[in-house]
Amino acid sequence: MKNQIQNQGELKELNVKIEKGVIESFERMTKASGLPLADLVVIALKRYRSSHSDWDVKPLKSDK
Repeated sequence: MKNQIQNQGELKELNVKIEKGVIESFERMTKASGLPLADLVVIALKRYRSSHSDWDVKPLKSDK
């Protein structure tokens, strides 16, 4: 995981409010792992997305 490169390609900012305890935990994980906070968040979100791919319903392409 540490040798994987996160946040490649075009980036878009996401500003969300998260429980204080979750943020503090991620800050501790950043210090322990040496990984940037953004990378840890991306890893967590990608794992969540993978587990819930059935929710990622993409619009159907319209026939022209």
